[in-house]
Amino acid sequence: MPTVAESETKSMVTLPGDPLRQILWRFADRFDLQMLVQSARGVARGTVARLVAAGERNTHEWTPGKASMMEEFDRAGVTAAFMEPEEGGFIAGPKNLALSLAAFELAWVDGGAATASLASFLALAPIHERGTQEQVTRYKTLSAPPQPGEDRTPWRGAFALTEPIPYAGVDAGMLSGKMTVVEWNEGAEPMLEVDKRGRFITGIAFANFVTAAVISADERIKGSCMIILEEGDEGTYDRGTPTKKLVHQLSSTGDPIFKLKVPASRIIGGYTVKDGVIVPNFSHSEVIEAVFRRTRVPVGVMTASKLLSVVEPVIRYHRERYRGAEGSKPGSVRYEQGIQQREDALHRLVDVWSTGEAAASLGFATARLFDQLEPVEKQKSALLKERGIQGGRAELKALREVEKLALEVLALPAGDPRRAELEADPLVQYVLLDAEANVLCPATKLWDTGHGANLLREAVSLMGGYGITEDCPGFVANKWMDAQLEATYEGPEAVQRRQLTITMTSPVFLAQLRNSIADLRTVDQTHPNLGAGLLAEALELWLWTYSYLDSHTDANGAKLYHGQRQGVTFSLADALCGLMASRCQILDVLELEARGAQDPVVAEGLEGTLQFLGDLCGVQAASVSGEAARIAAELAFGYQSRKASVQQHEDAAVREFFALQNQLTLSLAGARLAKDRAAANVASIMIPEALDYPMAG
Repeated sequence: MPTVAESETKSMVTLPGDPLRQILWRFADRFDLQMLVQSARGVARGTVARLVAAGERNTHEWTPGKASMMEEFDRAGVTAAFMEPEEGGFIAGPKNLALSLAAFELAWVDGGAATASLASFLALAPIHERGTQEQVTRYKTLSAPPQPGEDRTPWRGAFALTEPIPYAGVDAGMLSGKMTVVEWNEGAEPMLEVDKRGRFITGIAFANFVTAAVISADERIKGSCMIILEEGDEGTYDRGTPTKKLVHQLSSTGDPIFKLKVPASRIIGGYTVKDGVIVPNFSHSEVIEAVFRRTRVPVGVMTASKLLSVVEPVIRYHRERYRGAEGSKPGSVRYEQGIQQREDALHRLVDVWSTGEAAASLGFATARLFDQLEPVEKQKSALLKERGIQGGRAELKALREVEKLALEVLALPAGDPRRAELEADPLVQYVLLDAEANVLCPATKLWDTGHGANLLREAVSLMGGYGITEDCPGFVANKWMDAQLEATYEGPEAVQRRQLTITMTSPVFLAQLRNSIADLRTVDQTHPNLGAGLLAEALELWLWTYSYLDSHTDANGAKLYHGQRQGVTFSLADALCGLMASRCQILDVLELEARGAQDPVVAEGLEGTLQFLGDLCGVQAASVSGEAARIAAELAFGYQSRKASVQQHEDAAVREFFALQNQLTLSLAGARLAKDRAAANVASIMIPEALDYPMAG
């Protein structure tokens, strides 16, 4: 009887290199970003690694060694990555992907170093987003590294905000920082006194200026604002005592005290005077909202970097574990593979690796999305201003009308002339991009750092007792601990979940999600190993669950989907984040398939690379889809009484749920086979002779 031979499974031969990553994360054609990556990597695996190995994480103080790291950032061009060329930088245009790539490289070695590099960017972000042109020029120019022939020291900044923050029920009256008018002579600039006590302020040990959130304590000033404080201002500029952190010790953190006299022109975004009252053009919450929706992304990418960075140290430890033992001779399986003889260790490492790939895919996709959004957002603001539409409420009202056009776009087929016409409208473009960004940003921050921290604990356990020692290769335990802080940066997890509660239910995003489901089903027809079909079923179940919760009540008659019912809304947000990460991971592998053959380095062994990374997609899709199905079942049935649940068993809506759940379960076919293939590949993959940065001691 004739048989058909199965094609041999191809394997990825070596760990992913730069050419492959450049294609996956869409900067293969950006030489400026490639150079930034190399520069940041040189500092991370040189200066930063030596600081960690020398024990600089063992002190809370800002030491000369840590200060030298900042100078290395200047020399390497990392500091200049935020600036425009005319301000002393070298990257023109939006910088979201650039900053995320730099953070990724630094966090590969140490999260505190990445945070230290980002601290001044965060301080400049309010000025960049909402500052006057004079403010932007002054502070970005002062903060740029000196050019050849210049004899000056660059300024560094800190961002001083008192929680809570937007999307967490913020009340401007809860700000502790106060401002009053101390001098206002006729025809002269008003002088203000700012009294601000910061808490847990990053970069304060070396900050020459601070962007601080304050509220009026004077009837001659209206509302709140962000304001710039300088080290040389009249009054008290006290950096405070260092925070005794357990993590991120290479960054400076403290509780500063400011009581300074500053001109009103320091109000970020400027002000107007109306009936003798100073009215800031932007409240502090408006500034923070514009800043955090971008700066949260690099923090999520930092944890993604950690997940991918621990893969090589774990493989090395597993393979060398039994070498030197009497019964482990060179050439034997025990000598060559060590702990990797066992499936459990391989499967658990595959879970860590697949999560790292998905987290990076989500983070970099979000960074690229903000790079797209930034110029369109400026066009939007200019167009609305031309039409006399200014102010939050007026803009929201105008954009609600544009939402109808955006929904029309999403309902039209790709080749429809009407679609092309609508997509050319900058306002429609803005609504479409903004709807997606408003979900992906908090999803990146929530899922990458929160779920990522859980998987880093798994990585520590895979190192055995070595994982909790100072000389653990790859600083794995440090990275696990650092991730705990990253989950709270720029708003703890509840803040991200609260934002998602609002943004993930927008009609535009829900329409985009339905289109994504259709696209995933199409992908599944040609790439069944990626888990795209499974992910489509999970997203379909998620949509059904949201619709059901939004239209039903619990056993006591209370509405299920409600802003204050966080047991429902937060769980549904958690389920969506993992699904969005898996989708981005699949799209990256498709990009690699489309462009990989064009690069001679990537083309060699491309089939095996696609097989392995595709299997990781399948593993991740199974993981997040299973979790989404569990959450959906709990939410749909967990708020009903047992009696009602039995009675509803034949209800049409419930039957629909079971049908979707069953389809998702059937779509899991092959997921564990993908995990087996990926595990076998991990056992054979080649790694370098030694780590390219030192261990402690």
